[in-house]
Amino acid sequence: MPGFWDDQRAAQRVLREAEGLREELALWRDLESRAQSTLELLDLAQEESDQGVLDDVSREASDLEAEYSVARRNLLFNGEYDNRNALLTISAGAGGTEATDWAEMLLRMYLRWAERHRFATEILDQTEGEETGIKSVTVAIDGRAAYGYLRAERGVHRLVRISPFDSQKRRHTTFALVEVLPEAESDVEVELNWDEIRIDTYRSTGAGGQHVNKTDSAVRLTHLPTGIVSQSQNERSQMQNKETAAKILQARLLQRALEEREAEIRKLRGEHVEAGWGNQIRSYVLHPYQMVKDHRTEVETGNTAAVLDGDLDAFMQAELEREATGGGAEPELSSKAD
Repeated sequence: MPGFWDDQRAAQRVLREAEGLREELALWRDLESRAQSTLELLDLAQEESDQGVLDDVSREASDLEAEYSVARRNLLFNGEYDNRNALLTISAGAGGTEATDWAEMLLRMYLRWAERHRFATEILDQTEGEETGIKSVTVAIDGRAAYGYLRAERGVHRLVRISPFDSQKRRHTTFALVEVLPEAESDVEVELNWDEIRIDTYRSTGAGGQHVNKTDSAVRLTHLPTGIVSQSQNERSQMQNKETAAKILQARLLQRALEEREAEIRKLRGEHVEAGWGNQIRSYVLHPYQMVKDHRTEVETGNTAAVLDGDLDAFMQAELEREATGGGAEPELSSKAD
């Protein structure tokens, strides 16, 4: 009875959305009530010149400001999949050791960001660089609105620094691509037809236990109609790797469906759609000066250490607001990520 179960799932989804709206409304009413009480208390403290009460008012105002900022940011998560978990993939551009080291720096940055938000993370697949760093990595990030936050990070990230791998201490520029997918919630949402999927097994590479490196436990899935590939080699068994690769493939097929739908909308609007590595969204300059600048929103900071340690919320919120309002600066373009 597929129709009955479809109706059941739709009803459950509506109930979840209604509960979320009730919680959101209660939050804003609470903030409004506390703000009004704080203003009244401020007036009273000023009349009586009570420094103790003024200190209490100052602390409450700071708490309210922080909670308001979070609530305001949550209003930006209005996309169909924004409240879902995310799959984040980082791929090193051309450039050998310098590029793979930059990809590993980005991985650490996003893991630290997730830790700040108490989001759970799991590395699903990782390919090591030939000398150091990583060629590519896919990370599952589980937490409320993980995809809503991280979709602001999609694009090419550019690093400028004195390379620690260059004996002549020359300045290098390198790139890495960050892709973010919403996690598919069920097989019904993105149903995999295994007759259309080629399954290849191979021996895992890099770090791992004896079992991992001595058996063909790694799995690569190729979706033949689209050519989309996913792989996993971090789990101990072939079955576990197959399940992980299937999870990644579902997310990529879901993202493809979303992109096709958005492209069709842009086509109907008469907008030009350009895919690929052309969008350089952010530059991280470590030499000759210290600066991280987002080219879409013009948000920048000289505290590069904090950003590379996961302090990304200001960049994310600015981009989400730019998307929500349809305004802001257009992304700066680079010829390619190499």
